[in-house]
Amino acid sequence: MAEVDSQRRDKFKGLIVAGVALVFAGLLLQWLHLCPIVKRIWTSSYTLYSGGLVILILAAFYGAIELRGWRRWCFPLLVIGANSIAVYVMSWTMEEFVTGALMRHLHEGAFSWLGAPFVPVLRGAAVVLVFWSILLWMYRRKIFVRI
Repeated sequence: MAEVDSQRRDKFKGLIVAGVALVFAGLLLQWLHLCPIVKRIWTSSYTLYSGGLVILILAAFYGAIELRGWRRWCFPLLVIGANSIAVYVMSWTMEEFVTGALMRHLHEGAFSWLGAPFVPVLRGAAVVLVFWSILLWMYRRKIFVRI
């Protein structure tokens, strides 16, 4: 058991080191004026920088879930991850329909209570909630789309 814990801690440390190294490498290319961080054209410095940030986020999740054992809070993410292909297809095929239905039945006022700039954010969150509800229904019935 102690060996497993040691392996997990080593994996966590490796993720942290890799993430920090990639972020630093991307920033170094920017600071030395060799390659600017530009998302639009995916420069190599942007790729290193953003990849490092993603690895650091992965390390945070790994630390919270695997090392600390905090699993209950991540159930919504588990539901999405169990049917990631289904939610991807839904986002391409059903998003406009769901958005239209929400606007038709709830009207603009339901999404404007934080002000006009937040209407797209709240509308998008409502669409995600609808998709998540469908995914939860699939998860509970053990319906998983796989390739």
